[in-house]
Formats: sequence, structure tokens, C-alpha cells
Amino acid sequence: MPEPRWFRVLRVVGLVALTLFTVVPLYVMVTSALKPLGEVRDRFEWFPGNLTFEPFVDMWSTIDLAHYFLNSAIVALGAAVVSLAIAILAAYAVSRYRFRGRDGFRIVVLSTQMFPGILFLLPLYLIYATIGRYTGIELYGSLLGLIVTYLTFSLPFAIWMMVGYFDTIPRDLDEAALIDGASPLGALWRVVLPAARPGIAAVGIYAFMTAWGETLFASIMTDSDSRTLAVGLREYSTETSVYWNEVMAASLVVSIPVVIGFLALQRYLAQGLTAGAVK
Repeated sequence: MPEPRWFRVLRVVGLVALTLFTVVPLYVMVTSALKPLGEVRDRFEWFPGNLTFEPFVDMWSTIDLAHYFLNSAIVALGAAVVSLAIAILAAYAVSRYRFRGRDGFRIVVLSTQMFPGILFLLPLYLIYATIGRYTGIELYGSLLGLIVTYLTFSLPFAIWMMVGYFDTIPRDLDEAALIDGASPLGALWRVVLPAARPGIAAVGIYAFMTAWGETLFASIMTDSDSRTLAVGLREYSTETSVYWNEVMAASLVVSIPVVIGFLALQRYLAQGLTAGAVK
């Protein structure tokens, strides 16, 4: 049965509206990054009158952008790698073995996603302060502490996602590897993980993006040395002025690596989300 004409028109209008909703802010960001500060701050124009690339040069000296970029890269990559390593081992055990408390573990892991992250802010702060006082391990104000913080967000979802994906991989592959003399870890490394590349990519992207753009915990748990991009960009705002053109230029530059990585792994991300969502 063909679609009604009004439905096709409504679909086109909806797609156009969504496209404009996405493209217009990006256009304003790009044009603002190419304007002198006066044109951005004093008046708004859709088409820049004086194009300049000075904001892309000045943004590195106005604040310590390179340092913040490095901190964000370390934290996001560290959180993604550690989350993947723990999630793969935990999910493989839950998916392949039967043990007491298995179903309860899956329920507890999933139920942690029901609580808003802000509830963990004060407990984590107190835990980090106590650990630093009694052990000398300073987690507060350190990149390690921020990585551990983001693990509390990404790890439960990563385990749940990888369990669903491992369940879609036939157990015959594991059994064949074990018959050939491989150990359980050997079967996981040589047989299961190559077949689970889409799921691993999806979980890795999720963990990376969770840590890359987070602002609440980064603003509380960091100091001037461990500050990340999400918090450091606000330093373009001073008591006397806001460097809007440099903010836009910096936002574009720091987004390029993330966008390139996302586009490169987009195929694996789609496969991992769809395959891991159902059995």
C-alpha cells in the first residue's frame, strides 16, 4: 500500500527541519570563528564581512589549550581502554559460564544506569579525600582519579552491552578452540574477540565520548594541572570580555579528532549497537 501524500510531505518537512536544526548552529560556529571579535560581540550577521584566521592562532595563547587537550585525550583514552578491558572479561564470564549470582549481577549492573550521575559526586569526593588522607594516593585533582570517576559511568553499560553481544556469538566457536588445545583466555583472544569487533568498537566509542565531553565531575574533581577541555574552554570568558570567536575556533579544532574517529568507526558502531541490543 503506497504511502499517503500527506505523510510523504510531513516526512520531508520533518527531515528538513532536523537538518536545519543541525546545520544552522554549525554554520554559526564556523562563521563566528572566522570573524574578528568585534563583529561577533557587538552585532550578529549571517555572512561575515571580514574573514580572518587569527582566532585559530590566538586561541592557543589565550589559554593553555594544548595542555587541556592532552589531559582530555589521556583521560578519555584511559577510561575507554580500562573500561573495555574490564567489560570484556566480565561480560565473557557472564555470557559463557553459569555461576551463583549471575542473574543478580546482571540486574545490579543494569540498575546502576537508573541513578543520575550527580548522586555520585559527593560520595566520590569524600572517598577520594579519605584515600588521599590515609594512603597518600591523591585521586582528587589527578588524571587517574578522573579516569576512575568516568569508569563508574561507562563500565556498567559497557558490561551490559558486551554481554548482549557475546550472547550472539555461537558457543561452538569457543568449544572448537578448546578442543584444539586453546585455554579459555586463548579462545577469548583468538576466536571471540575477532568476531566481536563491532561490539568492542561501539563500547569503546561510548566510553570515550562519555569521558571526552563531561563537565560536571571535571569541574569539581580537577585542578589547574588536571583540567580538561570541557572545563578549560570557559577560561575564554574573563571579567571584562568573552572571546567568542576563539571559543568557536577552539571548539571546532578540538572536535575534529573526535569526528574523524567517529566517522572511521561508524560502521562498526552501527553493527555493535544493533547486534548487542537483541539476542
